Amino acid sequence: MGALIMIIRGAIICDINGERYGDVRIEEGVITQIGENLSGDEMIDAQGCYLIPGLIDTDVRLKDAQLSRTNLEKLSRRALHGGVSTVVLASDSVPRIDNEITLEFVQQHRYLPHGATIESAVSGLNDAGALSNIAIMLKKGCVSVHTSTINDYNLISRIAQYLKMANRALFYKAEEKSFVESGVMSDGVIASQLGLPGISPLSEVVHIASMIEIARHFGIKVVFKSVTEPRSITLISEARNSGVDVVCEVSIHHLFKNDSACLGFDTDAKINPPLVNESKRLELINALKKGEIHALSALHQPNSDIHKDITFYDAHEGTTSISEYLPLLYTYLIDTDTITMPKLLDLVSRAPAEQIGMQSGEITVGSVCDCVVFDPKQKVEVPHHHSLYKKETLKGKVMMAICRGEVTKF
Repeated sequence: MGALIMIIRGAIICDINGERYGDVRIEEGVITQIGENLSGDEMIDAQGCYLIPGLIDTDVRLKDAQLSRTNLEKLSRRALHGGVSTVVLASDSVPRIDNEITLEFVQQHRYLPHGATIESAVSGLNDAGALSNIAIMLKKGCVSVHTSTINDYNLISRIAQYLKMANRALFYKAEEKSFVESGVMSDGVIASQLGLPGISPLSEVVHIASMIEIARHFGIKVVFKSVTEPRSITLISEARNSGVDVVCEVSIHHLFKNDSACLGFDTDAKINPPLVNESKRLELINALKKGEIHALSALHQPNSDIHKDITFYDAHEGTTSISEYLPLLYTYLIDTDTITMPKLLDLVSRAPAEQIGMQSGEITVGSVCDCVVFDPKQKVEVPHHHSLYKKETLKGKVMMAICRGEVTKF
């Protein structure tokens, strides 16, 4: 008996190259034909729905930062429900992903049934602050090295040399720890109103400036994670124009919300990096429209009630967002005509995939069908009571996902 032939009929086939209508024939997880009036063993009616490449998110964390089988299973399922076919786990979990044992544990859960593929970055430093065994872990299949600011330039230079040899990117979170450890939200009017200590914008900007020079000197790719400051984006754009291989990634939260979400001491709005003021948020939107932001992330970092139902100062940072990722993107960026769907797919599929040495973003004959059927006419309500978007009604729903040849219907 031959392989089951699936036909996705009448979809709006959309990828980074544009939109067209048609049927898609899938055999053994591979797209074998795109056309009209195709026939097969299983017919999926997708009239009025988008068929798009699966999203890739390279800045994802586990609940309470705890590295466990249960948390990996939940992440895998919820990511696929949000239209994400591949996630990259940040290394700052507990325990930290900084050795072969923790890396292999994540890799054992890479391909969970009816879930997104889970890849992992590894920490550049171990818990003791020494260089982790980067060369071994790169050979073992980690997709990147992840670190926040390292003030020891000998260590960061050695990390850069390993990445240069392996042709891998550095995932870099620019922050000045002395500022971050003493503040709980962005410095400004709202912080003053709430009487909360603020974090200076210099926390990010000065370290992006210095890391650009590291990238220039060693000729490595640096992906700046969760950029929030317009000045940082300017520095990255100027560096790219001069030939430096640096990438600006921004979280959706910093495009969709501002620091007024913290009013009332709402701990669901306490995230890392903190939300910025409305003026800066609008500058980020403008940078997105101009193409100065190169990738997006859901910045998924969920927490238990025990870590959120406390004072703002003591609450843990982070919000849950990945299971509503595609509806959030559609509601805030597509339905508002901020950007087009092909441009969005460049930001959330092609570009993040490129960061980890993958190819994504196109629906073509011969390619593996890691795709999502998304109905923009449906509406979903955010169910999580500890979400930055709690009780919001979003436009669009993921109806079906095909990941590694496995079909999951929602």
